[in-house]
Amino acid sequence: MLETIPGYHRIDPRALSYWRWTGLLNSIFIWLIPLSYQQAMRWWELPLWIFPMLMLLAVSATVFKIAVIPKVRWNTWLYDVSEQQIDLRFGVFVKYRTLIPMVRVQHVDTEQGPLLSHYGLSTVTISTAAGKHKIPALADDVAAELRERISRLARMVDEDV
Repeated sequence: MLETIPGYHRIDPRALSYWRWTGLLNSIFIWLIPLSYQQAMRWWELPLWIFPMLMLLAVSATVFKIAVIPKVRWNTWLYDVSEQQIDLRFGVFVKYRTLIPMVRVQHVDTEQGPLLSHYGLSTVTISTAAGKHKIPALADDVAAELRERISRLARMVDEDV
């Protein structure tokens, strides 16, 4: 398991609650399918057996988004910041490992929406010429410290080049 790798850091445990609420809010769109089918049954002669199947799928998807995905996501997210690079590891079935050389870092931001703010969390975004890379759901103080540390290390590497 990933947690045995020395030197790597986990994201904040409050990310579990944040991702559960995000899963619940996203599930609202899933529930529109069986509810729309129920309304359509009033106007057209549609098979009745499809509605319970759609309800079962909506319940299953909601439980999966709230109970399973946040825990698995939290268990697989690791990051490390050294003087030379930023190492991101995440993923369940497809494992991702992203190495970002400090010399490639253009700027570092923190993001915080209303739900992240409620839990005292922020996301660190690292911008390079190749795109943006995120370390999600860190405690506000950890995110601010990490943003400053990456910025400082990137400037040091840039000055050495």
